[in-house]
Amino acid sequence: MLHKKIYLILKPACFMAVLLLGLMIITGPLITPADSAMEDPRQRLESLGQAFRDVSKKISPAVVYISTVYTMESLPEQYQELFENEFFRRFFGIPRQREHQRRGLGSGFIISEKGYILTNNHVVEKAEEITVTLPDKREFKAEVIGTDPMSDVAVIKIEATNLPTAELGDSSTAQVGDWVIAVGTPYGLSQTVTAGIISAAGRANIGIVDYEDFFQTDAAINPGNSGGPLVDIAGRVIGMNTAIFSKSGGYQGIGFAIPINMVRGIKESLIQKGRVVRGWLGVSIQPVTKDIADSFGLKTAEGVLVADVTKDSPAEKAGVQRGDIIVSLDKEPVENPTALKNLVAQKEVDSNVPLTVIRNGKKKTLEVKIGELASEEQTEQSKSDSPESAPLGIQVQKLTPDIAAQLGYEQEKGVIVAGVKPGSPAAGANIQRGDLIQEINQIPVDSVESYTKAVSKGEKFLFLIRRGENTFFAVIKPAQ
Repeated sequence: MLHKKIYLILKPACFMAVLLLGLMIITGPLITPADSAMEDPRQRLESLGQAFRDVSKKISPAVVYISTVYTMESLPEQYQELFENEFFRRFFGIPRQREHQRRGLGSGFIISEKGYILTNNHVVEKAEEITVTLPDKREFKAEVIGTDPMSDVAVIKIEATNLPTAELGDSSTAQVGDWVIAVGTPYGLSQTVTAGIISAAGRANIGIVDYEDFFQTDAAINPGNSGGPLVDIAGRVIGMNTAIFSKSGGYQGIGFAIPINMVRGIKESLIQKGRVVRGWLGVSIQPVTKDIADSFGLKTAEGVLVADVTKDSPAEKAGVQRGDIIVSLDKEPVENPTALKNLVAQKEVDSNVPLTVIRNGKKKTLEVKIGELASEEQTEQSKSDSPESAPLGIQVQKLTPDIAAQLGYEQEKGVIVAGVKPGSPAAGANIQRGDLIQEINQIPVDSVESYTKAVSKGEKFLFLIRRGENTFFAVIKPAQ
């Protein structure tokens, strides 16, 4: 009986073995030695190498070298070393600065046969002259079509036709671990190709620009790569290389790129209107921490907490209240303040979208009509009217541990320059976003309040600035 039971169990297996043997005789082995031992590593590497070669050939013709000329002020060369001594600075003052021309460099990529090129705002924002060099060595003067400092995106144009163009991909499909390739002009070395992976996605609160949602990559990016494309393994642009995290100024394995889906909407607005139109909700928000979630009776720390509602804003008209926790906008989840800020900015002005909030422990859906964020001119005006910026043209913010870590200021004290008004005294003194203000008139500055007090009165101010690993002094006179 036992023998019969074993036979009944084995019988189907024997039948399958005979069937497979017959198939192998007719078609050959189903599992080859190569399959069983994996593909030859050399063949796999060669396939990957060929993929990189194909991508380079596809994208490189559309990547351009951008050189700029701009004017800045500095001490005459014969005084620079002398006035590094505090004795001379204190008793003789700072000599009159003189203007001289400086050159900048960056990268860009062609997106239209008609000559439209995408690059970073910081590559061209101060330029008085822009020259674009194509891979075939042809040079063209370029004009600025539009810039957006809030995202660091710019569109320029050259008078040329039948140009090679880059294929724009879909950055929403890119995932951490995907191969990516960066192409650009680091240190003036045009058509440089580097490879790596997407190290992280959704990087925000870095302090580079107002609207942040960066890809982080370990593909080598250096000064001069700014504005160049970050492409996937199929050669489609999924990002624009924008910044690096570095204590030395060179490559340290952490680079940031703006997702092309964000860039796409901005460039369309710049080309069509010369400015960026963004949605506006009209709320002051903050993250929902575990403590806040507990105090509101939430099981998880989700959404963003409304700290205040602007009067007559779209949010107020929709019925949003202080203390509401926003968990979704237009059925898209809201995980943090940056996510909400970016979602609102991308919505079409005057469109009606559902806004889901948690109020008194219950979910409630409101309908909000998206407003328009103030134009760049209005934004700059509001900055210039604020105590932090008037009358020098500087907007400052607190040096947080996160910003200090990102910019390499962990052991330093001061306030961070969050914005500089174009044409202002600060812009004329070459003060830049990301600079650390450490002293004003030789008095330490360690908070926004101390900065505001220091610049409240005076005919001129001596700033001690730290930028990266270097420190320097700058004299700024208030606008009359």
